[in-house]
Amino acid sequence: MAGMTHLMTKGSNIQLYATAVRAVLRWTPGAGAPDIDASALLLGHEGVVRDDTDFVFYNQPRHPSGLVRHLAKTHELEGLTDTVEADLAALDPSVDRVLLAASADGGTFAEVPGGLLLLLRDSGTGETITRFEIVPETGEETALICGELYRRDGSWKFRALGQGYTSGLIGLATTFGVSVDDGEGGAGGEDSADSGDGGFLDLSSDGSVPPPPSGPPQALVPAQAGVPQPPSELEIPEPDPVPAPRPEPIPEPGPTPDPVPAPEPPPAPPVPDRAAATVAAAPPGYGYPPPPPGMPPVPAYGAGTVAPPPGPAYGYPPQPDPAFTLPPQGPQFVNR
Repeated sequence: MAGMTHLMTKGSNIQLYATAVRAVLRWTPGAGAPDIDASALLLGHEGVVRDDTDFVFYNQPRHPSGLVRHLAKTHELEGLTDTVEADLAALDPSVDRVLLAASADGGTFAEVPGGLLLLLRDSGTGETITRFEIVPETGEETALICGELYRRDGSWKFRALGQGYTSGLIGLATTFGVSVDDGEGGAGGEDSADSGDGGFLDLSSDGSVPPPPSGPPQALVPAQAGVPQPPSELEIPEPDPVPAPRPEPIPEPGPTPDPVPAPEPPPAPPVPDRAAATVAAAPPGYGYPPPPPGMPPVPAYGAGTVAPPPGPAYGYPPQPDPAFTLPPQGPQFVNR
């Protein structure tokens, strides 16, 4: 197998016969292209890191065992490189896999030309074992798992992966169990991962940013003549209270005007006497024919009528008129 380089595709794997390897991440730098960083995560049998020291990257470049190391970036004719090396044969048996990752700082992998992972035999010759071109799936990835070194039947193998993440290096680290602080970390506003010893893993830079001073603040320099000095404490003047609006005066009620008298209704016309109107309107002798000329008019009914002489009491025969005499009778009625 010596002297043979495998051109690998995504998902393929090969058997490793080397006891120590060097993973070289190479790309072509250019204007507008983000910077690329290599890192490694040592995973236990449960698929996560055993503690935060199993995360090896630019701000924690050496594992406590000394068997996995992150090297400084170098410029080569083919491009810029970032390297991680591992002594596989001496790793603790509790380490089941070593992930080889890459992260883009300030951009996505769609802006990274010529991405390539080379796996070399870590020996004096630097023989190339595998070659795997890194091609992002969507172009929006900001972190990639380029490949993994894993145990199988007492030996080590390598698998090409190219699995992408859009959450950057910190998202990739937390996916595999690295503790991340909820507050803001170093430069760039990135979060930091808890290193387990009371400090924090700075995932946002390469360590060039100096840490904040831990001692007491320095004494203020005395003010120079004519040069205004900033106040030692920030004093925020309280705003003037807003005066309450003055209520408008309510006018006093005046005298109540006299009520306007309602107009009196006109007097009702007198109701005529229907009986008198009937008598006045009825012609003389109503109900009788008019009297012939020369005779007095017949009085109206009920007016000027001569009452008949009183008759005998009720139930008694009428009495003959003493002034009544029979008319002369014929001879046939004489002496009868």
